[in-house]
Amino acid sequence: MAPRMIDVARRANVALSTVSYAINGTRAVSATTRRRIQKAMDELGYEPNAIARGLVSKRTRIIALLFPTPERGMGVTEMEFVIGAAEAALERDHHLVLWPSELRNVRQLDRLTGQGLIDGAVVMEVRLDDERVDLLRQAGLPFSMIGRTSEPGSINYADIDFEQAARDAVSHLTALGHRSIGFLNHSPSAFSVGYGPTVRAADGFRRAAMEAGVEHFERLCGDNVAAGRAAFHELRAMAPHLTALAVMNDHAIVGVMDALDEIGWRVPGDFSLLSMVSSTRVTEMMRPKLTTLEPQSSELGRLGVHMLIDELEFRAGEPPTPTQVLLPCRLVEGQSCGPVRAS
Repeated sequence: MAPRMIDVARRANVALSTVSYAINGTRAVSATTRRRIQKAMDELGYEPNAIARGLVSKRTRIIALLFPTPERGMGVTEMEFVIGAAEAALERDHHLVLWPSELRNVRQLDRLTGQGLIDGAVVMEVRLDDERVDLLRQAGLPFSMIGRTSEPGSINYADIDFEQAARDAVSHLTALGHRSIGFLNHSPSAFSVGYGPTVRAADGFRRAAMEAGVEHFERLCGDNVAAGRAAFHELRAMAPHLTALAVMNDHAIVGVMDALDEIGWRVPGDFSLLSMVSSTRVTEMMRPKLTTLEPQSSELGRLGVHMLIDELEFRAGEPPTPTQVLLPCRLVEGQSCGPVRAS
């Protein structure tokens, strides 16, 4: 039989009402008593019922992660965001549910909120002009963003510094002597809908290359191996002197490596390849191991959840100052970038 609240009270040697107060936060309970109750709960394996707690506290302690499955699918890098968010929710005594569909209208928002079954939402895959943000604002549902719109105002967000990542990619390659550099981005559809990472990385690469005074070429690319292979051959036809390529597309980069193999070019002896915004868990599987600018995915997931829960806990009183954070990527050197080959 599953342990009950009365079993916790008996184990902790306190009144049943005291256990209820400690769990639901409806009355003050001393730190010593709270620790004794928590110890009893841990020993018995007691899990408070989130719905029952919500009836008393007016909060369910359930938050939704709005992560519509992108066209590229849910890869390793994406899962690190989700895992970080789930871990942070658990640490803050909340449950996290994943909403993998687009949220396009009020009716869908009503289904998501489930008559008050969630306290708030964390929005991912953010576009520069994101209709989900407007819907959540209209509904008055607390939310934070992992990513950011073009004008986030006072909304809490944590995002990758894509502009800096692009500058770091150009800087790393130019330091190795490369003067003709390409950039392979996400798909044309991601760019056309204003997907924040796609647009910001493109702008950052363009500015960084111009400031460095190097020849530069860009291409949008579908999120699959065949598209990556075709895009490389098109770039090479357009820019025969290309010596290095930065790729922000985990799926397409495999096709780029296939294309290099087809023409007999070695990496990095004949050509340098740098992966942008990819987990090392992905790039370590490549041969050679790719140099990457790795995002702080787990930390971003955690920040998004912590910002939301902080807002929820302060909602009855003075709201906290908005938290807006840009985190840089970390350069992890592999064996795919080298000095420009001699002519």
